[in-house]
Amino acid sequence: MRAVVLRTHGGPEVLAIEEVPDPSPGPTEVIVDVAATALNRADLLQRRGLYPGPPMSHEIPGMEYAGTIVSLGERVTQWSVGDPVMGIVGGGAYAEQIVVDERQVMAVPEKIGLPDAAAIPEAFLTAFDALVVQGGLTSGRWAFIHAGASGVGTAAIQIAKAIGARVIATASEHKLEACRRLGADVVVDYRNDDPVARAKAATGPGGVHTVLDVVGADTLAANLKVAGTGARIVQVGTMAGGSGEINLGALMMKRVALIGTVLRSRPAEEKAALAQRVALELLPLFDSGELRPVIDTTFAMDDIAVAHEHMEANANVGKVLITVGAGR
Repeated sequence: MRAVVLRTHGGPEVLAIEEVPDPSPGPTEVIVDVAATALNRADLLQRRGLYPGPPMSHEIPGMEYAGTIVSLGERVTQWSVGDPVMGIVGGGAYAEQIVVDERQVMAVPEKIGLPDAAAIPEAFLTAFDALVVQGGLTSGRWAFIHAGASGVGTAAIQIAKAIGARVIATASEHKLEACRRLGADVVVDYRNDDPVARAKAATGPGGVHTVLDVVGADTLAANLKVAGTGARIVQVGTMAGGSGEINLGALMMKRVALIGTVLRSRPAEEKAALAQRVALELLPLFDSGELRPVIDTTFAMDDIAVAHEHMEANANVGKVLITVGAGR
């Protein structure tokens, strides 16, 4: 099969397409013909040698996929050959085929289909886990979502609104309208406005209950300022850096929980449990029209280097999709 392979680290030019051995399923695994994958910030870091993939990825990047099951392990019971599926993986999705444990597989929503479903798994699992599972967001509460036009941000805005919460989203000026169309109640130009002042004006003394932060660095202090008593700040990325200052006295007085989290390095059992919960609670909302993947641009796998350049320019609103199409 064809796959994008990293033999060295550096700029987009190091992404090479090669022939590699086809995968074979273990007893509880399925083989998926990949229709499409999507880019994530971790892919860019992995390419630069700053975020190594797990050993099983064989330096084939890619953390999410959508495609069709073509082979089953001998103990697989939940799926059949021909099922359209999607999911997250530790790596290896930049390839024509991928092997996945059946417990981590999710059905593709009928209203979305292939290949667009590849824009769902990483963004929506991350956002759901951060906002609802760990962030405790519920109806009527305020969520503060950094980088609202990113893949995770566009998913988070939709999820928050679907459960009846209110949303403050930050973005650059030309992306504010996209956040507003997705349902954000307050949009803030983080470069030219004061996110803390805008958040306080919107929420009043109650403050924000859940903060979803993919930015890091200087946002840490601002997050604590907008947080209400008992709030949860969930850190899921460090696009702007991994170090920042925080007022520990205010953290204690407000009884704020600062939670750091990633999906990639979690045990398989935790990933499976999250996938199954999302399949039960979230996926029906795609068929009802309450949720949708936001796709900025679609590239072919042969143009993977151009796709990386596009994402590194921070030009995208939503996901950057890579069509693979095994053609087998």
